[in-house]
Amino acid sequence: MALIITDECINCDVCEPECPNGAISQGDEIYEIDPDLCTECVGHYDEPQCVEVCPVDCIPKDPDREETKEELLEKYNRISST
Repeated sequence: MALIITDECINCDVCEPECPNGAISQGDEIYEIDPDLCTECVGHYDEPQCVEVCPVDCIPKDPDREETKEELLEKYNRISST
């Protein structure tokens, strides 16, 4: 699954620099995660770094974007090769 940032986001700016894939950016009101770039840090870390640093716990898995570890690793390999 890709991750999403909920409207509980306080725009604290700590998640964006932690994302190794550059999937997090400032949206109109809160930070957003590009699901095409989010691998939940598979290929980089054991745990999603944005989730680790988020002070308000507003980054759950996106139930509309279910992906297996294998699919996330394939996405990581695709992103890394470009």
